Amino acid sequence: MEDNSLASTIKEGDGELSDISLRPMDLSDVDDFMVWASDDKVTHFCSYGPYTSREQGIKHIENKVIPHPWFMAICVNNRAIGAISVSANQGNDKCRGEIGYVLGSKYWGKGIATRAVKMASDAIFAEWPHLERLEALVDVENVGSQKVLLKAGFMQEGVLRKYFIHKDPARWKPHSGPSISPNPNLIDSIRNHSLKHTDYRQSSRTHGIPFPDRKPVFDYLIGKNDSYN
Repeated sequence: MEDNSLASTIKEGDGELSDISLRPMDLSDVDDFMVWASDDKVTHFCSYGPYTSREQGIKHIENKVIPHPWFMAICVNNRAIGAISVSANQGNDKCRGEIGYVLGSKYWGKGIATRAVKMASDAIFAEWPHLERLEALVDVENVGSQKVLLKAGFMQEGVLRKYFIHKDPARWKPHSGPSISPNPNLIDSIRNHSLKHTDYRQSSRTHGIPFPDRKPVFDYLIGKNDSYN
């Protein structure tokens, strides 16, 4: 059977991490997936988790991973220790894609995430010839992920303020002014920092509704013909 994984050799002092590869993730990886998906340190900046049951992991892989257009497990000796994906755009936006990645905390600080981002970037530009720009959005507090992108050759482009709603309801804050609720149709693409808050929040007839903490993110990018650092 043809091997469709993407492999690279990384020299590590203990020899444990000598074989890094990317391959499609499937249900057989659920137990390895749960190692990081149940870890609050790992999922803090993710849109999901932490998961507390194997069934949640199975549903995530079935509903999110398998249907995804480009989703790979980051593997050591073919065992999943993390994941990396590239999301596609349509129409006039199809020239750019968004990369995202996650890695089990046991493997942080070893250069694995950086190598996986480089491998995925090379692969996606080759597989999607229409792609001209690969971008990543990183929470301003996620310093480790920012370092990964810079080491992988990405360039920091700017800060997108009040860009998304954090998943954790505990971070919702009461608002002492007029009662408002988020307008999701206007939050996800605001790049003009001079806009007033009322430009992307709608009024609510219900009084006393708290609004979520809207998080700023850093925007990083690499182009098709850009070279890595």
